[in-house]
Amino acid sequence: MPPNQDKEIQQYRDLMQPPDVFEDTFGPKMIVATLFLGFLMVPGSIYLSLFMGAGLGPAAQWVTVILFAEVAKRSMKSLKTQEVYLLFYMTGLAVSGELHGGMLTQLLFNQYLVQSPAAEGMGIASEIPAWVAPSAEIIRENSRTFISMAWRGPVLFLMGMMILSRLDTFGLGYALYRITAHVEKLPFPMAPVHGMGITAISDDRDPRNRWRWRAFSIGGMLGLGFGLIYIGVPAITGALFNNPVKIIPIPWLDLTPAISTPGFMPATPMNLVFDAGLIILGMVLPFWAVVGGFIGLIITLIANPILYRNGVLTSWQPGMKVVDTVFYNNLDFYLSFSIGLMLAIFGVSLLPVFKPIYRAITGKHSKNTQADAADGSMRPRDALRLLFSRDKRRGDMSILWALLIYVGCTLAYVMISLWLMPGTPEMGYRDRFPWMFFLAFGLLYQPIIGYTNAKLEGMVGQTIQIPLVREAAFILSGYKGAAIWFAPVPISDYPGAVRNFRVMELTGTRLWSIVKVELIALPILMFSSLLFSEMIWRLAPIPSDVYPFTQEVWHQLALNKSLQVTATAEGSSLFLEAVKFDIISWGLLIGLGLFGLLNFLNMPTFLVFGAVRGLGQTTPGHVLPEMVGALVARFYLERKLGRQNFKRQIVIIMAGFSAGVGLTAMMSVALVFIAKSTTTLGY
Repeated sequence: MPPNQDKEIQQYRDLMQPPDVFEDTFGPKMIVATLFLGFLMVPGSIYLSLFMGAGLGPAAQWVTVILFAEVAKRSMKSLKTQEVYLLFYMTGLAVSGELHGGMLTQLLFNQYLVQSPAAEGMGIASEIPAWVAPSAEIIRENSRTFISMAWRGPVLFLMGMMILSRLDTFGLGYALYRITAHVEKLPFPMAPVHGMGITAISDDRDPRNRWRWRAFSIGGMLGLGFGLIYIGVPAITGALFNNPVKIIPIPWLDLTPAISTPGFMPATPMNLVFDAGLIILGMVLPFWAVVGGFIGLIITLIANPILYRNGVLTSWQPGMKVVDTVFYNNLDFYLSFSIGLMLAIFGVSLLPVFKPIYRAITGKHSKNTQADAADGSMRPRDALRLLFSRDKRRGDMSILWALLIYVGCTLAYVMISLWLMPGTPEMGYRDRFPWMFFLAFGLLYQPIIGYTNAKLEGMVGQTIQIPLVREAAFILSGYKGAAIWFAPVPISDYPGAVRNFRVMELTGTRLWSIVKVELIALPILMFSSLLFSEMIWRLAPIPSDVYPFTQEVWHQLALNKSLQVTATAEGSSLFLEAVKFDIISWGLLIGLGLFGLLNFLNMPTFLVFGAVRGLGQTTPGHVLPEMVGALVARFYLERKLGRQNFKRQIVIIMAGFSAGVGLTAMMSVALVFIAKSTTTLGY
């Protein structure tokens, strides 16, 4: 793309540079931090994710860092940048997983899935294997507890997968980081956004950096006020009176039944989300990416009534809420259309990846050697020398060890899946795990898509995935049954790991510190994840009115999961019927056409990706607040404070806001546990 299209990317590239000194700062502070996270942060994050659909996330990281920074000050000491990063990294482990409390929180959703009307209605409930969740009858007999023999298999399975997934990070993820960051020297424009907040705490004694704490305090007070209204009041009133008082609708205000009628905006999901964090997020995100998503929303709002009147969106019925409207629109149109759009994104995103390959094959290099290095265009001998060299300051691991870990993890995934699904003679072994197919898949496809995404993360801070490749692999493998959809097949997402390693480098943290964190923190965090999942499930059924987000959204999640599983079931499949190749073709053509038009008009890179992604079915709930924040930032705050100065401050304000919301959530959870413990838990 022309240079003036990437000015916004350049802003993110110039925010932060690696230091000259790297340190290993793992010590007693980190062990204390692990206990703090496991027994104070994890329960709050799980409860918050069930309550409003988002865990503590960055809030947990900032609360942990601030607490330890203040304790250090009282001891006449300060936290080093490397120690702050380790706290961030450790907190990320603690609040990981779909329910933001570690991988073992997946048990909470699994118990619902096996009992859900969606799984029962699509006939897959009885086929969910026992190593995922016991049957609905056994769960009802044992009441709400994971401390039973029926749950031993699922618990051990998830623990093993968590260990294996963490080990896998240091395999192909680390190898791709070395290739893109040290051989190709890509800028990783989004990594400084994470790294700058970390340095804000460690540099607080420098008078020149006092603005960081001022910005953080402003965000913290905003977060405390909003958190009290959004989380505190409903959580506390729900615990005291069994009927939460919601000042603001949680998770959203559903306007679909009232607005979407056959005569006006038919088949159009309409909702409003009153989350102030989304406004601040809109200020942090690249402006043109938010604008692109908003354009996609407008096109969707116009297209849905047209599609309905032309007999495409046939499943929608008046009175449906937003969840059902989105689900049935996906069945009729948007599942296939989104596949085409993602294929367009994938194809266009490969262009910068193939550019250095073309140069290497043809031997054509630009006169700008620095640009060639950024494109990965260097002599193979020099590239190999950089790849196999080890910087002792950073504590680099041998690239050969990384590749050995990757191969070992891939083999482990395949062997575990084969052990869990040995097949039966009655099925003609069609329900036997197709190990040869997935071994080739893990060793051939994973490096290709992993390198593609790592390179895109390094160049523009975005990644892509071939749509439904996981689902297509399950279908093409010839397997029949539901078990494969829950199996640990070797399909991983490495760009996040690559970015984390880059942030580690920007903060001057040695690799061995991260290894120590993994070894010490993982057992403690797995135990706390299981313990508090058990306690929170005992408080009330999940879903229920006590957890508003689950009451609204988990039904849709179960519908989507059950729909996928039917693709490998015997007989007809709703999932396969929903995949329409003519609509996929239209999505691909429209996506490529929009890319070409925006590129011809010399529009920014972020707008191109945001607009095409936004063409998939979206709801106003999250897009509108982000757009409001983006407009306020672009046309008022950036002009008043200066664009680069504002970008630095808003990142820290958002961190403070997250911390304020997190503190409110933690206090609310503590009061809920106290109120419920004597009656529900019997302690």
